[in-house]
Amino acid sequence: MTVKQEPALDEVLLKPLVEAALTEDLGRRGDVTSQATIPATMQAQLQIKARQAGVICGMDLARLSFALVDAQIEFIAQVVDGETVAAGTVLAIVSGNARHLLTAERTALNFMTHLSGIATATRQIVDSVAEYPAQITCTRKTIPGLRTVQKYAVRCGGGRNHRLGLDDAILIKDNHIAIAGDIKTAIQQAQDFAGHLIPIEVEVDTLEQLEQALEAGVSLVLLDNMSPETLSKAVTMCKGRAKTEASGGITPETVQAVAETGVDFIAMGYLTHSTTALDIGLDFSA
Repeated sequence: MTVKQEPALDEVLLKPLVEAALTEDLGRRGDVTSQATIPATMQAQLQIKARQAGVICGMDLARLSFALVDAQIEFIAQVVDGETVAAGTVLAIVSGNARHLLTAERTALNFMTHLSGIATATRQIVDSVAEYPAQITCTRKTIPGLRTVQKYAVRCGGGRNHRLGLDDAILIKDNHIAIAGDIKTAIQQAQDFAGHLIPIEVEVDTLEQLEQALEAGVSLVLLDNMSPETLSKAVTMCKGRAKTEASGGITPETVQAVAETGVDFIAMGYLTHSTTALDIGLDFSA
């Protein structure tokens, strides 16, 4: 399967994340280990290597990690975000002041291992349901402060984003319905508020709620915590009336059964809260 390369995030979005991570790591005195063991003027060259196969993400964050410690460090990328690599692949070559290289090492690798883990898991899940029309989406279940880059990693893995934030779209969930009084009232209030540019999606967990939502004229429904059998019935009810999105504890082990029901989208919080980091290291090259 050919995967379209995801446009890179603007540097202005990335710098604050890297600055915060470096500030946290440097503490009050900086990298005392490198200061103690490495001469101040010593130069070195190191390689960022993938220690297992996967989809790479976070190259710009790694580059900025080194650049913000020392602008003289040379960072030569060997791959791009979204690229699938084998174990042992050199991802980048970095050279410059040895102390500064090691000071930036952990911050660069933290971003790369975490985001590459997300991209890799996303690609595996997308590939596992490629024969079905469903598209894999992520959710707002992200690490505070890292949502922009976590969702970018999902896109690098071939997935799609659900809402980036609360202001992207109206998603009427169970508590909104409970407080509004009933599903019809909640939908009507949302339609009155939304205008023509804010989409409206409604979460339902029963077929009865679904029918009420469809009668109210919604064009997208979130089918929450439904069994595959119930999902299939819901998809049939929605044909020609609304797009469908399944959600609720979906994992790599259950996603295929969900895709088989014919839903249009599958929302997986798993992608950003439960994936495993990809093993990537920084190796000295003499």
